[in-house]
Formats: sequence, structure tokens, C-alpha cells
Amino acid sequence: MFRKILVAVDSSEASDPVFQAGLDLAKTNGVGLMLLHVLTLEDEVALAEHPSVNFTPEALTPVLAGFQERWKAREEQGLTLLRSLADEAATVGVTAEFTQNPGSPGSTICALARTWQADLIVMGRRGLSGLSELLMGSVSNYVLHHAPCSVLTIQPSAKKST
Repeated sequence: MFRKILVAVDSSEASDPVFQAGLDLAKTNGVGLMLLHVLTLEDEVALAEHPSVNFTPEALTPVLAGFQERWKAREEQGLTLLRSLADEAATVGVTAEFTQNPGSPGSTICALARTWQADLIVMGRRGLSGLSELLMGSVSNYVLHHAPCSVLTIQPSAKKST
């Protein structure tokens, strides 16, 4: 049924069930995976959040250096995650390629699905609705409306009341 499965992951706990669903589908269908992690500026602290920063080159240099250090660290964390997931897939006999791309998550996921010719995208969603979704946007909603293939969204697990 599916020949190419793209699994979009991030470093959150919500990505665990997303990866597991993609891995199970790959095993069932005897196919490999493409694991994708998107590096985005949306996760970084904006300069606007530092109102005391004087926007002269001398004042911006340490701010930009700090941003560059955080970006490199996130880049390495993402690659470590992807390598770990690819290794986990290999232990159950599933071949997994991986890539980490900078950009807007929704359009990056759709672009890779298009160029890699994915049959299925497996991804999570944050469970936002209403005003939160409107203000923050929804990657899963964007992908559902722009993907060149089928999309499986994995719902966040419900919190159990004790």
C-alpha cells in the first residue's frame, strides 16, 4: 500500500508515538522511512524580546553570537535524535534515511514529501484549537491542506486524571 513513508519528528515527547506509528507502518508494508527534523526560527528567542538591546553592531555582536551557539546546539541535538531513531529502526529491520532541514515546518514537510515522492506523511499535532491555533498556526493543518500525499496525524495522548 505505502512504498515511501515520511515521518516528521521533533524533540518533544509527542514525537515518540509519531515515530512508532511510522515504524509500525514501515514494518507492516516492508518499506523504509525518511525521518525529517525541521530547524525553525520559531523556537528561538526573538531579538524583540530583548528591549534593552541597543541595535548597534557592537551591541548586536554578542546577541548574534549567542543565537549562533544555540542554533548549532539545536542542529546537533536534531541530528543526534535522527541518528538514534534511524538506529532504532534498523534494530527491527527497517531502513531509515534522515534529513534535517531549516525552514517553516509545514512547507518544509510538504516540499520533502513532494521531492522524495512520499506516499504517506506521519506527523503529530499539538492539539491546539480555536484561538491558540489561529494565533500560533497549525503545522498539521497546513500539511493536511498542502501535502502531495496522504497524511496520518497522531493525536497527543490524553492526560489521565488521578
